[in-house]
Amino acid sequence: MLDTATSLRSLSDTPESYRDPVGQVNWEQLDTERDWLPESALSLYGLPEYETIPPEVKLRLSQYEFISAMQCVRWLDGMFFQHVSRRFHVGLWNHESAQALRMVREKAGHSLMVLKMIEASDLPVPAGAWAPPRLVDLIARNAPVSDILFWLSALIAGDVPDRFNRCLRKYGTRLHPVIRQICTLHVTDQAQHFNFACSQLDLLLETRRFLDVELFGAIGKTLIQQISGALYFPPSRFYELAGLSSGASWRRLAHKNPERHRFIEECLAPTHSVLKHYQRSTWA
Repeated sequence: MLDTATSLRSLSDTPESYRDPVGQVNWEQLDTERDWLPESALSLYGLPEYETIPPEVKLRLSQYEFISAMQCVRWLDGMFFQHVSRRFHVGLWNHESAQALRMVREKAGHSLMVLKMIEASDLPVPAGAWAPPRLVDLIARNAPVSDILFWLSALIAGDVPDRFNRCLRKYGTRLHPVIRQICTLHVTDQAQHFNFACSQLDLLLETRRFLDVELFGAIGKTLIQQISGALYFPPSRFYELAGLSSGASWRRLAHKNPERHRFIEECLAPTHSVLKHYQRSTWA
């Protein structure tokens, strides 16, 4: 078991020393005169109704949809903070704790980066405009940190937004340069977070095989569905902030949009593959 000093040294002796992501973004390039997302990445793209939306509202929609997605990421990161803080109440210091602390440090930096983005954009985001899905929120708040359910949730909660960021980066120069920087910083850190969550889940599944394959798969699919719903479909209020009336009606249209579901399926395919891998390898 590592002592406190050794754990802290392990955080500073990594091949790539920590750099505050807020300082890595060229905020002077952030403006609201350009689309933040390409049209094909918007929830309403492909619908006949989308063609009736004025250009200035489409512009604002591209900005609020990205803000909504990043608010979802902030919430997911916040749930992880809460669980790691519980872990240290019992005085645990070991390699896994040091890795978890590194994740907290990086996720906190990402959350600050999102807050800086909103501040720099000067776009109004009223308190309470974004709210998390109830089921995932309940699981995240109550699952023990040493539990299979928590680490399955942590794995999926990190991978779903990561796949979204990776899909956005495929647009290259069609993506706003600052948004591309933000996505890249998320992707860079998430690679290590993914490996750590997998290692914790692997360890628990080896020693505590009390779940059957059907239940494990059902929980995983529900988590993917709940988190992706929050990530890919902004709350009604965000459609209204962009300039559309009756945000609830537009949100219902987005949920029925075949083009949106095609985009989501493309982004989520690797996450579903990870879940299937665990089902095959653990219960083979």
